[in-house]
Amino acid sequence: MNKSDMLNQNQDKPSFPSAIRVVIIEDQKEIREGLRRILDESPGYSCLATYETMELAIRGIGSMMDSTGEIPSVILIDLGLPGMSGTEGIRRLKGDYPELLFIVLSVFMDDKRIFDALCAGATGYLLKKTPPTEILTSIREVVEGGAPMSPEVARRVVDIFKHWRPPQQDEYNLTPHEQRVLKLLVDGHIYKTAAVELKVTVHAVSFHVRNIYEKLQVHSKTEAVAKAIKLNLV
Repeated sequence: MNKSDMLNQNQDKPSFPSAIRVVIIEDQKEIREGLRRILDESPGYSCLATYETMELAIRGIGSMMDSTGEIPSVILIDLGLPGMSGTEGIRRLKGDYPELLFIVLSVFMDDKRIFDALCAGATGYLLKKTPPTEILTSIREVVEGGAPMSPEVARRVVDIFKHWRPPQQDEYNLTPHEQRVLKLLVDGHIYKTAAVELKVTVHAVSFHVRNIYEKLQVHSKTEAVAKAIKLNLV
């Protein structure tokens, strides 16, 4: 067979997309191993690793990405883990590796856990009673840009945002000058540089900051900046 024939033969072979690489973080061995089996026996999927605690997962995923450069496509994660919670783990890993995609797989469906997990960086949220075929479909959906949720969870999310209204600036009665001072604090200014920026005295900035603390019900610059960012006050 000449080189041309070999090339033509290779072109005739069907090409398969690379498998979706999944990491499982689950403390219950039966569930963890069951998920591993489902993934490894399903075409187009592979289980890179499993971990029973968040602490082990953080070390393992960090080592995996640093040594092999192999990035997991999706991380299936439980929330009720021993030690560090799944929500805090999502926040930690998402901070270090923003490209990671997380699907929560949990028995919990209360508003706070759902809201906290999504705010931490989870892209999907499934209940553990979800059938294996739907879990596989959801994993692929996340990779393709979707945000899969169990129907019960989706309804809770809709209800959360139906009744949630972000606080407005005028609810704290901040004056325009106090808003400018607060914006400078968020931008990293100290009293002296804020005073230069606003062309006022340091004493004047200090006066406005005390009023800001009182209105926001905080006791430090750090708390004021965190609250301003969280509530989008500036």
